[in-house]
Amino acid sequence: MTAEIDPFHAIAISRRAHQLAAAGRSIIHMEFGQPSTGAPPAAIAEAHRILDADAMGYWESPALKARIADHYRAWYGVSVEAEQVILTCGASPAFVLALSCAFAPGARVALARPGYVAYRNTLKALHIEPVEIACGEAERFQITAEAVARLDPAPDGLILASPANPTGTIIAPDQLAAIAEVCRRRGIRIVSDEIYHGLSYVAPARTILEHDPDALVVNSFSKYFSMAGWRLGWLVVPPALIDAARARMGNLFLTPPSLSQHAGLIAMDCRDELEGHRETYRRNRALLLDALPGLGLRRIAPPDGAFYIYADVGHLTQDSYGFCMALLEETGVATAPGIDFDPIDGHRFIRISFAVATDLVREAIARLAPWFAARAAA
Repeated sequence: MTAEIDPFHAIAISRRAHQLAAAGRSIIHMEFGQPSTGAPPAAIAEAHRILDADAMGYWESPALKARIADHYRAWYGVSVEAEQVILTCGASPAFVLALSCAFAPGARVALARPGYVAYRNTLKALHIEPVEIACGEAERFQITAEAVARLDPAPDGLILASPANPTGTIIAPDQLAAIAEVCRRRGIRIVSDEIYHGLSYVAPARTILEHDPDALVVNSFSKYFSMAGWRLGWLVVPPALIDAARARMGNLFLTPPSLSQHAGLIAMDCRDELEGHRETYRRNRALLLDALPGLGLRRIAPPDGAFYIYADVGHLTQDSYGFCMALLEETGVATAPGIDFDPIDGHRFIRISFAVATDLVREAIARLAPWFAARAAA
């Protein structure tokens, strides 16, 4: 029997937003975590050079794998061998590889609720049972070691995300170490989604590999490196799973785009420009945090990193999808409904991405202010 998975409602919001834009409406896209900036110019220049000089083909760049391994030593002080790095067509295939080579159908894998919609649905598609852990204000919308210790029976796996989507929350280093210890003691395999690393505003995010060398780590060029459309990511696997991961990558996806690998290698050394992007997000975050109380949105998850605000709109609606659609139709501002990230409590939350240009954040606030005021007065 095939698995039934839920739709990604933000895609429907985005589809309607593009229809409105095609009809001449001014639309501000804050529904997806997609950087408004492009790839670094040096990476684009390298892509142009390769297009003129190389016919390309199926290929996995040894230089990029080695550079990623160096990245772990430089950023985190952990040792990763180049052969542990599996280059993928973005983070989504990396996540499929991680789950399929670490867990058999019927396994149980725990994850935070709220959490990224594709975690739950990819688990279901692979016939792995999602075990959702409710994470609210008291837990800063993040998994805790205590919550993992209480799971009975112990799950086979645990998905971590720090910074998280949709909340932007970061797991503190001591809590990350405690989670790793609980998982080690209970025989729980960790899959860590670290695609928002580099995008933090309170303290750097730490990799789970500092505490658990047997964890599987997903990362991507889409967020910090501003290369979403290039579809390039990677999976770090422990030595015992290298062959399983390579077999799955080769059979399911072959290789990531050769052009993207050439560009990605250059992008990894464009730190000044990439840090400039982060400062743009920091300004956008500050603008929204200053404006949200005036909109009546006083209950939000702590946006430690990534580029999201996860806001409680329960005083205005119990239908986050309908709310986001009305918001789009009436203001031209596209946001994501909380039901994508939390099928239980998400009806009263929305997610706002601040990955757009700063001028668009200001314009969005100007449009939202009267709309929220009218809703509150109704």
